[in-house]
Amino acid sequence: MRRTGIVLTLAALLAVVSPALAQAVTGWTEVGSDNARALDESQGLATIVRPSGTTIRYTGIGTIPADLNSQGWNHVGDPGSAQGWYVEPYQRDDRGAKLFRVQAPDGSWANYKHALESWEANNNSFAAVSPDARWLVAGEWGTMSRLLVHPMPGVVATNPAQNLPMAGTIRLDHAVRDVQGCDFQTATRLLCASDDPDGSLFGTTKPLLQVDLAGPLNGSDVTGHVTSLGQLPLRSGCSGSFEVEGIDFDERDNTLRVVVMSPSICILFDSKTYRFQQR
Repeated sequence: MRRTGIVLTLAALLAVVSPALAQAVTGWTEVGSDNARALDESQGLATIVRPSGTTIRYTGIGTIPADLNSQGWNHVGDPGSAQGWYVEPYQRDDRGAKLFRVQAPDGSWANYKHALESWEANNNSFAAVSPDARWLVAGEWGTMSRLLVHPMPGVVATNPAQNLPMAGTIRLDHAVRDVQGCDFQTATRLLCASDDPDGSLFGTTKPLLQVDLAGPLNGSDVTGHVTSLGQLPLRSGCSGSFEVEGIDFDERDNTLRVVVMSPSICILFDSKTYRFQQR
C-alpha cells in the first residue's frame, strides 16, 4: 500500500514539474527551455546564419552600447535577422527618432534613424527581417491593428545619413496588444509573442500569435490574418506578472524560441527561453 502511494505521489509530481513536454500552444510542441538572464537576455533574440558560422544573439538592458544610451536610446527590443543581416531596434523616452542598429554579413555596423510619423507611437518593440532581407517589420506598443514596414536598412535603404522611411503597413484583421516580438516563419507568415495582460482580445493572456499575409511584402500595404495559437508557458517559483518578450524562428531546424521573464525576484533565477517545434 505504501509503495502504491509513493508511485502515485511521484506521478502527480511529474505531472506538475514536467508540463514542458506537453502541447503548449496549438500546432507547436514544447521541447525544452534555457535560462534567460535578466541583464542581457531579457528582451529578445535572433539566429544569425553566416558562412563563418551561426550564432544566437540576445538583447537586454546590458547589451545597449554606451554611446547609444548616452544619446537617449535607452531601450532595445527584440532583434531580427535574415540572409546574414542583423537588426536591433532602439527607442527613446521622448518623441525623438527610432533607431535601428544594423550589422551587415561582413560584420560592419551602421545606425539608421527613422523620424516618427505624426500618427506613429514612439515604441520600437521589435525588428523582423523578411526572408529575402528586403523589408524590415517593426512594432509599436499598446492595442494596434497594424505592423510597420520599412525598406531594409543596408540592403534597400543604403545611406545611414538619410531618414529611414516607412514603406507601408501590415493591416491586421484583428487587433493585437503589447506585441513584444515577431519573426518570419515564411515569406507570408509571421509568428508574434504578445505580452497582453488583459486577455479580452483572444480569450487568453500572453498569447502566441500567427499572422498570415495576403502575399509577400513588396513595399505597399498588405493585409494580415491574425490567429491566436494559445497561451505561452507561464511557469515560475514566484507568483505574479510574467512578461513575454522576444521571439525567434530558426529555419535550420524549425525551432521556435520565445523569452518569458518570471515575476518578482524570480526574474533573476527561473526566467526562460522556451523552445518549440512543429510536430
